Amino acid sequence: MYTKELNSIKKSNRLRSRKIYDKNLIDLASNDYLGLASNKELFKKAYNRVLEEQYNAPKASILVNGYSSIHKEFEDALKKANHFEDAVVVGSGFLANLSMIEALVRKGDVLFIDEEYHASGMLATKLLNPNQVVIFNHNDCEDLKLKFNNTKNKGRKLIAIEGVYSMEGDIASRDFFDFADEKNAILIVDEAHSSGVIGDNLLGIFDYYHIKPKINHIKMGTLGKAYGSYGAYILSSTQIIEFLLNRAKAIIYTTAPSLFDIALGLQSLKYILKNKEELKAKIASNLQVINDNLGINAHSLIIPINIADNKKVLQIQEGLKEKGFLVGAIRQPTVKSAIIRLIAKIDVSPEDLKKMCKILIKYR
Repeated sequence: MYTKELNSIKKSNRLRSRKIYDKNLIDLASNDYLGLASNKELFKKAYNRVLEEQYNAPKASILVNGYSSIHKEFEDALKKANHFEDAVVVGSGFLANLSMIEALVRKGDVLFIDEEYHASGMLATKLLNPNQVVIFNHNDCEDLKLKFNNTKNKGRKLIAIEGVYSMEGDIASRDFFDFADEKNAILIVDEAHSSGVIGDNLLGIFDYYHIKPKINHIKMGTLGKAYGSYGAYILSSTQIIEFLLNRAKAIIYTTAPSLFDIALGLQSLKYILKNKEELKAKIASNLQVINDNLGINAHSLIIPINIADNKKVLQIQEGLKEKGFLVGAIRQPTVKSAIIRLIAKIDVSPEDLKKMCKILIKYR
């Protein structure tokens, strides 16, 4: 039924498929930034915590009787660490973005969203009236200001950015925070790729810029990256959380997040806060290797290398696999131009990272 479409995807070297990779490959492709997905001690602690509960699974929506003390413990820990008024756990980052954008942009409101915002956020905009969505140039606050000031809508204004962008690895400008505050706009910050990686306490971009959260600030984070688990959370004012609990369909009509995944996220948060200096030193060490060997002065662990050729990017990925390294070969529609997406994960030694860089240089 979809032969024509699949043939077109294959012809352009954009076909995707599931693969179980050789476990001996050195992983430089995943978002497991801190290597916590293989930390057995955290796993055991989370497992034992779940055993304390009457039930092993949430059983229902968070608003029926699926909300547990594990969910609340994690929300309370997040609020305390990040200095937000309130928090709610969500099933995934995708669901969190759907929840926020679908629920918070009401009639007469306008959402201004970065053109490189995650696909989940872009999909959520399709649920809105087209005249409620304004897309601005990537990480360009001047373009946002121009479009914001030319918009005549009299309702709320919302701005959506990412802390660290998933493909480019660049950090959002501080100017967005200042502008949102100046205009009293609601600022949504997707911290999927920044929480656990940047900031004095490795808590993300608010921490990185030393910004004290305000009532117009919303932070979304995921557990499937640096936290080595699965799920997500939203941090904001108490009023916004209350509104989401009453209007966000992706929260109201989905089963509450897995007890084990949330328990594991809590253990990871505790681990990150306790070991932040050691983790920051390892991050700095690997980024120095990238700078020394590839000439890229990165500020996050996402290192994009532009190849601009779908066939070649797959060949490079395969060549590195043969040498024992797994990297991401990212093609359209995820990116405009094909890239090798290298993740300088801190459970990869500087020696192995240096070796991989030297092999990669030969392909560039």
